[in-house]
Amino acid sequence: MLMRMLACWLLLCLGGSAQAGSVECGDIKLAFHNVGALYYRGPDGAWTGIDKDVVDELAKRTGCHFQATLESRVRIWTMLAGGKLDMSVSGIPTPEREKFARFIPYFAARNYVLLDQSLPASATTAEGFLAAQGYKVAVVKSYKHGAGYDLWLDKLRAQGRVYEAADFPSVVRLLKIGRVQAVLAVPVVWVPVLKQEGLSESVRVMDWVPRENIAHGLIISRERIPAATAERMAKAIESMRNDGTLLMIFRRHIGDELASGLLNYQ
Repeated sequence: MLMRMLACWLLLCLGGSAQAGSVECGDIKLAFHNVGALYYRGPDGAWTGIDKDVVDELAKRTGCHFQATLESRVRIWTMLAGGKLDMSVSGIPTPEREKFARFIPYFAARNYVLLDQSLPASATTAEGFLAAQGYKVAVVKSYKHGAGYDLWLDKLRAQGRVYEAADFPSVVRLLKIGRVQAVLAVPVVWVPVLKQEGLSESVRVMDWVPRENIAHGLIISRERIPAATAERMAKAIESMRNDGTLLMIFRRHIGDELASGLLNYQ
């Protein structure tokens, strides 16, 4: 009898602890954005991708409940800065952004320049492209590309040679119709999109800043999410890296060749 009562008491305590943990985490409003292998529609029409799999696994390990929506990248940053969104994914920290958000890295990647194959050899370097006044580049509005590329883009912007689009498919369309001669993107974005658009053989992939790997992470509102909850998520991401779950997710969406490189973050 005593053992039965003790067992019941233990179950009640455990149940109460789990419930308390779930309540502490609460419902979290999270926004995805449609880009490359990070978040896309699969053959069956359902949304899938690296970011979705990471968030699904995060929910299992933290007990948090994520209320997901699909937004443009520009709107996501605006809502986060204005305290109207709890969280997003695959974000790059900057001093300005860190004023309103915490970042928990889960992959790293560097940008490549995708050039129209027809460009002359003289325009296949950063300096050569800059010197060719007629050539333009397209990027996703509000994206950060690393110090090297952002400085290069600033020089092009000063000459009116940068198109900014709401998402990467729009950027690729500008390249496809000849409005621009170059676009910037990380492999998890451009590899699947170029295949979908039939452009894999008509662009030249250039690695102009080979040492500039940039960490991408969960973006967590400082105003709306307690530090303790952010720490819980950080520990969950660390466990996903340590037990191979992150690598498995990367392989599922971009294959073995690129997957391991995504883990090169601090």
